[in-house]
Amino acid sequence: MTGLVVCLAVLALSGAYGLLRVRRGGRLRVRGRDGGVRLSAVELGSPLGERATLVQFSSAFCQPCRATKRVLGEVASMVEGVAHVEIDAESQLELVRRLDILRTPTVLVLDAGGALVRRAVGQPRRADVIAALGEAMA
Repeated sequence: MTGLVVCLAVLALSGAYGLLRVRRGGRLRVRGRDGGVRLSAVELGSPLGERATLVQFSSAFCQPCRATKRVLGEVASMVEGVAHVEIDAESQLELVRRLDILRTPTVLVLDAGGALVRRAVGQPRRADVIAALGEAMA
């Protein structure tokens, strides 16, 4: 009987953790330690957008990365002056460590000067990306 109670408790806790992770995934937000982060075109390996830049950290076998790439590409083509840069996390480990990228896809929204405005871990929604761009271009 004790084993059954322990098993049910573990299942309940893991289910709650999974729901929390799904709800928080893909949200564009600012973390306290992100203040002051600025990226240059040299670090990104691509020019910054005139108005804003969407930076996506991906890995080769990441299924959500493909969908994220499509969403960010569509948003970048809709909004003039916005660039979309995709970075392979495995080949840029120094930058990944410096920016504390723990999971792919991770999306960074930069303003015209390369300052970090918002960050999302997981696949962001198109509306959230557009709202973050509005903040970056303000």
